[in-house]
Amino acid sequence: MPTVEPHRPDGAPYPAALSDEEWRARLDPMEYAVLREAGTEPAWSGKYVDTKTAGTYACRACGAELFTSDAKFESHCGWPSFFTPLAGHRVVEIVDRSHGMVRTEVRCSACGSHLGHVFEGEGYSTPTDLRYCINSVCLVLQEEADAGP
Repeated sequence: MPTVEPHRPDGAPYPAALSDEEWRARLDPMEYAVLREAGTEPAWSGKYVDTKTAGTYACRACGAELFTSDAKFESHCGWPSFFTPLAGHRVVEIVDRSHGMVRTEVRCSACGSHLGHVFEGEGYSTPTDLRYCINSVCLVLQEEADAGP
């Protein structure tokens, strides 16, 4: 049974919600385990951990734009890290009390898929002092078009 609820914390449905069967058909097993069952990919295994390519990171499940490469930074934690999502409520933050911890889970505000967690006050020299620790498998990088001739 998926651990991602079909509604936002305020009770509104996610606009890009699909049935469990539709998510299983759309996502491969690892994507499904992380995005729909709130799993975590192994540290240092993700495609975007060290990526420095300019562009916009979108939700792999629904395509909603979430983060830009301008907000990505080297945290050396094993997962892509961003100091802020795109403006306009692109993510939903939810208290996560799983695994004997209290953390803040980050979900896509369009489809409700689990993306990772956000941490505060870790001492990174970023404009927000936040680290959105996001699983690579949850993202698709939409590279910026080359502005050359």
